[in-house]
Amino acid sequence: MTSRHARTFEDLVAEGAAVPTEGWDFSWFEGRATEARTSWGYARSLAGRLADAAASLDIQTGGGEVVDFALGLGVKTPLLAAATEGWPPNVAKATALLRPRGIVVVAAAEDAPLPFADGTFDLVSSRHPVNPQWAEIARVLQPGGTYFAQHVGPRSVFELVEHFLGPQPAEQSSDRHPDRERAAAEAAGLEIVDLRAERLRIEFLDIGAVVHFLRKVVWMVPGFTVAEYEPLLRSLHERIEAQGPFVAHSSRHLVEARKPAA
Repeated sequence: MTSRHARTFEDLVAEGAAVPTEGWDFSWFEGRATEARTSWGYARSLAGRLADAAASLDIQTGGGEVVDFALGLGVKTPLLAAATEGWPPNVAKATALLRPRGIVVVAAAEDAPLPFADGTFDLVSSRHPVNPQWAEIARVLQPGGTYFAQHVGPRSVFELVEHFLGPQPAEQSSDRHPDRERAAAEAAGLEIVDLRAERLRIEFLDIGAVVHFLRKVVWMVPGFTVAEYEPLLRSLHERIEAQGPFVAHSSRHLVEARKPAA
């Protein structure tokens, strides 16, 4: 079989452009890109929280992969379990994956109010929500309930973003800074129990991985298409071929917040 490194720019780009982008399964990147893992191991930590929950909600669940993995560790599904997702292809994928586990998936736009009554859940979780709605999270939590999540932090993978868009202002993505999220959570009436941040090394081994990543994580380079960014894709391909993997850094933070019991 022809090795990845012997394939042409056109072949690699075509591969990255052809892969379906539904869900949050990143297994296609194996051998083509790497990302260091957080020290807290979010999905495994979530499994422990689900084991103790009576009523759980996963917000912006993607294709349901993270919750499915957590429950696959032998954890019993909470008596009441729901998930929300806004993108129709992901709603279908999450439903197929999570319904057999007893989780109902509700189609809900990312910026819409959560379609649940006040105080329904003792655990609300999310992995990489686009924009956490703190007031809504606080509203649907029971008194004493917990929000447990992993968020994308400020200027995540900006080495790649700035290759395509040029230097970005320092305040870009400042709304994702852990300190600002702490303040927003507290303003909604939640108490921060734990807040930890890490930056993690990412390596893109070929241009096909870059293309698929930008198609999948659409907010990195809004409106990305191969045709529009072909010259910059080609220059990055030549850089990878000459110098080795393109290195960037993701930004992640773990959030644990509690709704006061009183």
